[in-house]
Amino acid sequence: MNKTWWFGAAALVVAAVAAVAFSGRLPGVLAKSTADARDGKPAPALEFTPREVVQPQRARLPARLALSGPLVAPQTAIVRAKAAGTLLALHAAEGSRVAAGQTLGRIDVAEQASRVAERSASVESARTALAQAERTHASNERLAAQQFISPIALENSRTAVDAARAALQAAMAAADTARIGLRDGTLAAPIAGIVARRHAVPGEKLAVEQPVLTVVDLAKLELAGAVGTHEVSRLAPGLPVQVQVEGVDQPVAGRIARIAPAAEPGTRSIGVTIELPNAQERLRAGQYAVAHVELADDTERLTLPIAAVGSSAGQDHVWLIENGSLARRAVTLGRRDERVGRVEVVAGVRADSQVLAARFDNLREGAKAVVVVAAAPAVASASASTPATR
Repeated sequence: MNKTWWFGAAALVVAAVAAVAFSGRLPGVLAKSTADARDGKPAPALEFTPREVVQPQRARLPARLALSGPLVAPQTAIVRAKAAGTLLALHAAEGSRVAAGQTLGRIDVAEQASRVAERSASVESARTALAQAERTHASNERLAAQQFISPIALENSRTAVDAARAALQAAMAAADTARIGLRDGTLAAPIAGIVARRHAVPGEKLAVEQPVLTVVDLAKLELAGAVGTHEVSRLAPGLPVQVQVEGVDQPVAGRIARIAPAAEPGTRSIGVTIELPNAQERLRAGQYAVAHVELADDTERLTLPIAAVGSSAGQDHVWLIENGSLARRAVTLGRRDERVGRVEVVAGVRADSQVLAARFDNLREGAKAVVVVAAAPAVASASASTPATR
């Protein structure tokens, strides 16, 4: 019994010492809270620095439209076989630079060569027949003048000359066609550029119009994107564009080249083609790019920092300081410019409103709030700053 009483007394002493120590560490806080609770004094006003409170400013907010897609080379040509035959040689590899008209390969057209020889012989035969028909007709004309032959015989000889002349023209046309086929055995570059792909290898049997090479001119590239039908009226050919290409640090300057006349079927978007000069060929076809079109704003708008606007349950709002108290106001937003970090406020604040520039936690409607201006640092007295004289 005595031992139990002794342990209880010791526990009370320890608790008292701890209470005294705790009250010694925080005497002001406990005393103030106790006094406020006892006297019913209101909570102190929230203090904000001038940097934390802003007024709406009128500014222009240029709009930016974004278009994305791969770069394409509009000047792309496919070299095709114009004659059937075996590919004997191909002098260009992928990545090779070629000039317009340069010989790129050769197709075996031995059969076509024999056909050219045959048609040439037909031309000579038709020319000989025409010469014989003309001599015969000249002789008949002399005989007809002496009335040794009838007029009908003379007309028949004239008809024979016309037929021989027509046969010669037909033979010459057939020979020209055969020579064209023989010339098609040579593969030539239609444009100047770089060989992007080889579709055939030497020794392969080619059919007419079969692709052999693809040549690309990279001096000018295009980006095909799309914008909404509600935005296309603000665009026009010739507008400058900044294009960010993947793998390239700095954006590339371009311009709007063409705008489609109608929306794509099943969508509410209209195609826009952007042209990029690429004289140094730093860009390649197929690279993904994002283009930004900046549209000037001709209206000054009431704006706030984007950080000052909060959102709750789908409703945008800001916190104001009105008559020394916090007030929460729903706002209607308009145009936004992420680059400068400002947003247009269509309704909800006035030009002279004091708005909290950032979002704070645990704010309460009606709480007291003041803007505290820091005092200027004190200037040392002349007596203190002047050194003592001897």
